Amino acid sequence: MPIDFRNTNTVWASVLAETLQRLGLTTAVICPGSRSAPLTIAFAQNKKIETIPILDERSASFFALGIAQKSGLPTALICTSGTAAANFYPAIIEARESRIPLLIFTADRPPELRDCHAGQAIDQVKIYSNYPNWQAELAIPSASRGMLDYLRQTIVYAWERSQFPTPGPVHLNIPFRDPLVPVPDIAVEALETQFNPEHFFAGLEPIFAGESSTTPLLRRGEESTMQQWQKCSKGIIIAGVSQPQFAEKYCSAIAQISQLLNWPVLAEGLSPVRNYAQLNPHLISTYDLILRNRELADKLTPEIAIQIGDLPTSKELRNWLDKTQPKRYIIDPSHHNFDPLHGKTIHLRTSPENLATNLATILTLVPPLIKGGLGGDRAPATTNTPPQIPPLNKDESTQIPPLSKGGLGGVQTSPSNEYLQLWRNTEIQVRQTIDQKISAINNIIEPKVSWLLSQILPPGTPIFIANSMPVRDVEFFWKPNNLEIKPFFNRGANGIDGTLSTALGVAHRNQSSIMLTGDLALLHDTNGFLIKNKFVGHLTIILINNNGGGIFEMLPVAKFDPPFEEFFATPQQINFAQLCATYGVQHEVIDDWEQFKEKLKLLPDSGIRVLELQTDRRSDAKWRQDNLGKFAKDL
Repeated sequence: MPIDFRNTNTVWASVLAETLQRLGLTTAVICPGSRSAPLTIAFAQNKKIETIPILDERSASFFALGIAQKSGLPTALICTSGTAAANFYPAIIEARESRIPLLIFTADRPPELRDCHAGQAIDQVKIYSNYPNWQAELAIPSASRGMLDYLRQTIVYAWERSQFPTPGPVHLNIPFRDPLVPVPDIAVEALETQFNPEHFFAGLEPIFAGESSTTPLLRRGEESTMQQWQKCSKGIIIAGVSQPQFAEKYCSAIAQISQLLNWPVLAEGLSPVRNYAQLNPHLISTYDLILRNRELADKLTPEIAIQIGDLPTSKELRNWLDKTQPKRYIIDPSHHNFDPLHGKTIHLRTSPENLATNLATILTLVPPLIKGGLGGDRAPATTNTPPQIPPLNKDESTQIPPLSKGGLGGVQTSPSNEYLQLWRNTEIQVRQTIDQKISAINNIIEPKVSWLLSQILPPGTPIFIANSMPVRDVEFFWKPNNLEIKPFFNRGANGIDGTLSTALGVAHRNQSSIMLTGDLALLHDTNGFLIKNKFVGHLTIILINNNGGGIFEMLPVAKFDPPFEEFFATPQQINFAQLCATYGVQHEVIDDWEQFKEKLKLLPDSGIRVLELQTDRRSDAKWRQDNLGKFAKDL
């Protein structure tokens, strides 16, 4: 029987775990502690939930975050009372900002042991401020049937709120009185004879977030909005940072929108769009470098921009949008505000998949228009032929020929307007310039790492990209490809907390995975290596060791030394071979690019390894400063 009737706490905790299991929970990450013992025992005894013990709470919380990123389902996170709960806070902030479902259960002292120096008792009610989607403190456990009904339905609501209307963290604070261990209580055992589990749990079934596969009803004004888009010959689509569960459908939808409107897609390096290049003939990957040419940036000023999800990392793009002020439509089904520029924006609370379906429906209701030149003049078409939309399955498409790995050359598309053609031609030229420049570099240099990874990883590889310099090099240099690589990241709060632990969560029970990180981000979370013995799968850590914070070399503060080197760059002088040996992790220094490619050609099936590339922080920063503005200079 799934319910443990030995005492009140065991009943309470096992009903909680069983309810979650029936709703669809598959994984619980548990930190050791006494007050949480009833929860730990209940989850450990539920054979349908993978229960993973992790020593450090911060590491555990980011590991749970990574699992939830990968699966799209809530992961349970459990700790004891006191400051243990406080260590979950950074991951909860990231879950809120990145819209990742987490269920946080913090065990607590009962009310009579608070505010009296009972030990390991702090104020845990609403400890995470307004970051949870929903939060509550449960009642003191009781073995009465009515209170068990209350517990069951509260857990159902918590599960729903972690996914609807927007995914995010939910926190339940759970007080327990002694006994915390399963000491038998005869009075509670008597309840077992009156308890019918199938009747009690009747009606519970997995609940998953996601929009209906059917076309939603069109909202008032949406039809005219989309027809306005069709009339605009100077529009862009911005595919921002995104880690969708169904990447191919997501990328196909964006490609459909692009081809229906004949607008270019400016795709962030942290978007899967760059890794499904054959779906999108209007893909622009070098926009940050193009927009550094002010004359070109002026010519490319858009009238309308469709922003899908968060804005890309690029400061050049953000400044350009802020300066040009196009009418901007933001596409995301959540309730969040995605406009840090406070421009002329309209939030359309839908997914790109539904937008593509609606757009196709609307544009087939009116005669298609022939797009004009840069002036935007149009002429009515002579037939009512509906727009051609590529199928979701790229293998069935006859309109878009496959691309060679990483390239954009040779793509045949329908006739397009001059504005789109200017974007496409510029992309091809800048991409060729980048490729020629970087391919000729033989020494180990940071920008070449991202450029090379985009071409050599095994198909479908998940890659977790650390914050600071790696995400920026990915945006600058990640080359469009057809490898269906899956990018993951913590770009909600953009911190370096929990980098290793999140990457391990993404890689756990997944395809062999990659983590791209700098030295400081890895050092900030070395406790993540303690997960090694519970980790199932493989993670290769590509460590760019420039002995400090490379991102700060790109900022004005780098000119002020002292205090720059000691207080901003903060070099740590760590021997990573010795560090890895401490945790029993494989380590190897990479000396040349051929060795690098050979190590990534076929990834191992299990374990953790570190491939360290030792670089010069200052010279790499100077290379970027000397070259980023030149790639589009002479166009």
